[in-house]
Amino acid sequence: MNLLQEVLFKMKLSRFTLVLASCGVLALAASPLSMRAQNLETTQIQSPSPDSWPTYHGDYTGKRHSRLTQITPENVDNMSLAWAFQTRQTADIKSSPLLVDGVLYFTVPDNIWAVDARSGHQLWHFNHPTKEGDHIGHRGVAMYKGWLYFTTPDAHLISLNAKDGTVRWDKIIADVKLGYWSTMSPLVVQKDGPAHVIAGVGGDLDNLPGYLRSFDPETGALQWEWDATTPTNTPNGTTGGTTWMTGTYDPDLNLLYWGTGNPTPVLTGSTRPGDDPWTCSIVALNPDTGKLVWGFVASPHDTHDWDAVETPVLVDADFHGQPRKMLMQTSRNGYFFVLDRVTGKSLLTVPYGPVNWATSIDKDGRPIPNPDKEPKPDGRLIAPDEGGLTNYRSPSFDPRTGLFIVDAHPSWSVYFAKPADGTYGWAGADYGLWGKGVIEAIDYQTGKIRWSHDVGPGGSGAGVLTTDSGITFTGDAHGNILALGTEDGKTLWHAGLGAGMQTSPMTYLLDGRQYIVTGAGGVMFAWALPHSSSAASSTGTHGQ
Repeated sequence: MNLLQEVLFKMKLSRFTLVLASCGVLALAASPLSMRAQNLETTQIQSPSPDSWPTYHGDYTGKRHSRLTQITPENVDNMSLAWAFQTRQTADIKSSPLLVDGVLYFTVPDNIWAVDARSGHQLWHFNHPTKEGDHIGHRGVAMYKGWLYFTTPDAHLISLNAKDGTVRWDKIIADVKLGYWSTMSPLVVQKDGPAHVIAGVGGDLDNLPGYLRSFDPETGALQWEWDATTPTNTPNGTTGGTTWMTGTYDPDLNLLYWGTGNPTPVLTGSTRPGDDPWTCSIVALNPDTGKLVWGFVASPHDTHDWDAVETPVLVDADFHGQPRKMLMQTSRNGYFFVLDRVTGKSLLTVPYGPVNWATSIDKDGRPIPNPDKEPKPDGRLIAPDEGGLTNYRSPSFDPRTGLFIVDAHPSWSVYFAKPADGTYGWAGADYGLWGKGVIEAIDYQTGKIRWSHDVGPGGSGAGVLTTDSGITFTGDAHGNILALGTEDGKTLWHAGLGAGMQTSPMTYLLDGRQYIVTGAGGVMFAWALPHSSSAASSTGTHGQ
């Protein structure tokens, strides 16, 4: 090609590109998704339809289980990539997308995207750059009516128009200058009175009190604050108890359930004698007043950074032959708890991996710490490690099998007390020795492990999703998305993602086609059966 031909070719290519771009703009403007006013009532959050995923957990229970059955153990090996969306950000996607009216909303720190759930095409992008706070990750947004609610690394709560991403109001959750931040997906709840947007805080690198706040979804006005710990400098009091993960809600009992973080100073308890309530606890709050109804301390007097913010999963079923309204948690400290969620009384406490820091279980179902396993100047060998036997990644409860399925992390480390570090912030050190990742299926009636699936050295950051068809979706340490049989944990299908999963999978049904969505690195992936297979399987699809 000579110079003249090259110039003419580039001119034609430029005109062609301009035409395509214009067509894209016109298509976006004419898209029914972009024109449709997004709207979500609390009744729809309470009873989600198959074409929605309206909260971080999918619904109020935190079970992360779907009744969709189009993708089955028999056809899952035909599943392939439907679309992929590249955020072009260095931050890993840790958020669970929300799906409302055919639009997915997901985040990384300082950013929200709205994309077409059928194609992955971007509808709008919101960027709110911040320099302060912690940019360790972000879990996603909440939605109420036509509005989104987004927390920022510098601990603000922002309300945006779900249709175009424009800002309605911006409120402060906590003072970033003191060392607070926020990475969580808020939770919207409503019984008979006003609705509430519930948002929590992070910040356990400093001696800060933890708390939970409720905001008016219309105005952003503060409705109430619940304090997990006493104010800073309270004699013999503890700080900490951050509320950095999304809780769950029972609309029948009108109770909000939340897990709280570890006490501070983190690795020394000399200034905070006793159990240090309500740190490392599961609490039930009245969402209209913020008053504590009951609390359960999962790690009394914690000195190992084992918060209890892991998902409080709500299950209605028989326990040992008696109907119960239960709350279940695989806690970071290595214990699986089953509580009566009406009263907070313990039904079952058992370890679900190597645990050596407690001497026994007390009459209230709480582990009793061994004082010799607190960090010492000459070191102590501890299981699990500082990352815990699990962490922020979401578990799933499959009501068909009665299995509580969790991405676990059997591990060991050495903890040290360092008197020179004083009694502020971390106040010590820990060094990981060994750990691996396993997907465990726990029988909630007994706490016994029914099966275990190795996912690789170091472990995976992926959460778990189960479906009524008998599939468990998760990820491994090698950058794969996995489909396992829920009955036995055997691999049914896998695909490489090019990066590790830090998200918890979600699923939905649109136009008769079931999608499985998860993030890896800076890319959001959607998987589905081929169109012909989806059409053939659509008659076997149930509600979520």
